[in-house]
Amino acid sequence: MHGTPHTVGDVMTRTVAAVGRTAGEGRVVGVVSEADLLPKEEFRDSDPDSRTQLRRLTDLAKAGAVTAEELMTSPALTTRPDATLAQAARTMAHARIKRLPVVDERGLLQGVVSRSDLLKVFLRDDEEIAEEVRREIVAYLFPPPGSSVRVRVDDGAVRLVGRVRDTSLIPVAARLVRAVEGVVDVDFEPEGEHGPSDSAGAPPAGARWAGRP
Repeated sequence: MHGTPHTVGDVMTRTVAAVGRTAGEGRVVGVVSEADLLPKEEFRDSDPDSRTQLRRLTDLAKAGAVTAEELMTSPALTTRPDATLAQAARTMAHARIKRLPVVDERGLLQGVVSRSDLLKVFLRDDEEIAEEVRREIVAYLFPPPGSSVRVRVDDGAVRLVGRVRDTSLIPVAARLVRAVEGVVDVDFEPEGEHGPSDSAGAPPAGARWAGRP
């Protein structure tokens, strides 16, 4: 299957801005984030007491930084274009960061991926989801003329309706549909008579199968 974005390379922003500290040859050596910039604003017009100075030495150093090298967080957490969205999400969650530089096998900057990029796959248009289900699942499991299955999607809920030759494939289809990004529910309603390939335990003609991810 190839319709759904599954890797960082599918969703990352490829046009990125980068600055050098002195050298680096295009490699990511650190990241300047909002968190790195906040101390400069926090301590702009204040004179912290000695206790605060001891407790927040790193923040005070960033507040006085005048170059990217002094301000950045290093080493930088990065990800690869072929990393899965789940892997990138776990890295961000554990480090409590909002974005990751994306580098190739040489460590050269290729783009940046953010939390919002990872979440875009769950905000898909119903027709886009329906088209992927038709192309990637229904066309392979229920090809004509033996089967005829229609796909409808409403707010991420997928409904498959039609005649199937082999009802044992219905649970398989349901699992595959649930794996499509953006799907929140699956409902399968077989119609008409089924062929001799029906297996024991499969839903009988006219039965309704439904399941949530």
